[in-house]
Amino acid sequence: MPAPVPTARKTAASGRKFLGRLPLPERTYLADALRAETVGGVLLLIAAVAALIWANTPLSGSYEAVRDFHAGPGALGLDLSVQHWAADGLLAVFFFVAGIELKRELVAGELRDPKAAALPVIAALSGMVMPALIYVLVNSLGGGSLGGWAVPVATDIAFALAVLAVIGTSLPSALRAFLLTLAVVDDLFAILIIAVFFTGELNFAALGGAFLGLALFWLLQRKEVRGWYVYVPLALVIWGLMYNSGVHATIAGVAMGLMLRCVRREHEDRSPGERIEHLVRPLSAGLAVPLFALFSAGVSVSGSALAGVFTRPETLGVVLGLVVGKAVGIFGGTWLAARFTKAELNEDLSWPDVLALAALAGIGFTVSLLIAELAFTSDPVLTDEVKAAVLAGSLIAAVLATVLLKLRVRTYRALYEEEERDEDQDGVPDVYEQDDPGYHLRMAELYEAKAAEHRARAAERSRLAEHAGPSHDDDDSPA
Repeated sequence: MPAPVPTARKTAASGRKFLGRLPLPERTYLADALRAETVGGVLLLIAAVAALIWANTPLSGSYEAVRDFHAGPGALGLDLSVQHWAADGLLAVFFFVAGIELKRELVAGELRDPKAAALPVIAALSGMVMPALIYVLVNSLGGGSLGGWAVPVATDIAFALAVLAVIGTSLPSALRAFLLTLAVVDDLFAILIIAVFFTGELNFAALGGAFLGLALFWLLQRKEVRGWYVYVPLALVIWGLMYNSGVHATIAGVAMGLMLRCVRREHEDRSPGERIEHLVRPLSAGLAVPLFALFSAGVSVSGSALAGVFTRPETLGVVLGLVVGKAVGIFGGTWLAARFTKAELNEDLSWPDVLALAALAGIGFTVSLLIAELAFTSDPVLTDEVKAAVLAGSLIAAVLATVLLKLRVRTYRALYEEEERDEDQDGVPDVYEQDDPGYHLRMAELYEAKAAEHRARAAERSRLAEHAGPSHDDDDSPA
């Protein structure tokens, strides 16, 4: 039996609903952004697996040697290990893209309208507070360190999309947009957590220089100065000064991303922010984040290490925070916000879909690994154990989300196919053209052409049948 046709068209003319269909420009932007993130997520998975294999074989010595190899101009305070170059340098590119995403969401995306933004923001905040509370509770009862409370608070959108790609589930655009919005808000508050709680002793001269560099970056943007040869050297100077200031260097990337203009003008197909994001996102998703994973995910996965993940309070708090805290926090926050704001859920979806998405948001990889390094800098052994807990918690969350998503896969496939259908082949999905008379005229011409084709075929078959004459097999009467 064919899958039922979704009822998405019913809401085309009505107002936006929670998890309702996105406007076409937002859907187009989302598709482009998530396509790059999905490819990057697959590379991220490959890099993480490669790191685990490299670090748990006889080649582990070479892994540590490469990871701990130092390079860079020491006179500038930048004689860093390969691992630190990946965490402080390459992740600045990731956070630069995150800054552009956040700016665009605030001025042109889902977060532009406070009423529409309230629900995903509440859901994201609930999905950060609950994991932190679970971590604090577990470690308070177990006598562990409270320093890692921020480790399980972030969602890794690339890793989550990679899981969707691996299990072959195409979510409708509304669910993908909700997941992306959660991740953007997560990134925002993760950035604030890093800036506030993991800033060392400040070097005010370097910090002042970084602010002057950012002011120059802002001024050049306002004057619409173009040219990578201007901005790349300036960005490197700002990053170096920010690193030496005591503030985590990735904050420089976020700040520059937030300064880009993300509102289109009349003559523009893309704003400067969207154009630069389109250029830099493949570098971030395809190179920066996978290399960070390669040199951060290489932890021991021996039997004793895995047993410790579920017995030590710090690691157990991370696992429970990611698996239970994220799912309960996001689902509970969404349900309560919808109840009190009287938000109407899209009739094509149901609350189990929100639960599946909440479970998927428990995949916290890139930022969680970064915060683990920052939270337990003085204890390398505990750092590796907490990293192993991040990997274990993300894996469990991925498996749980896979089971929940597979239960509804036929519904998602039907909605996705309905959104993608373009029978008149004009490049715009048909579901967005139901109020366009031109669309219906084009479809009428297509169906008339098909009808004429079938009439011609019927006439041809009739003509051939007449020329063939009666069959000899029918003449079986006795002589």
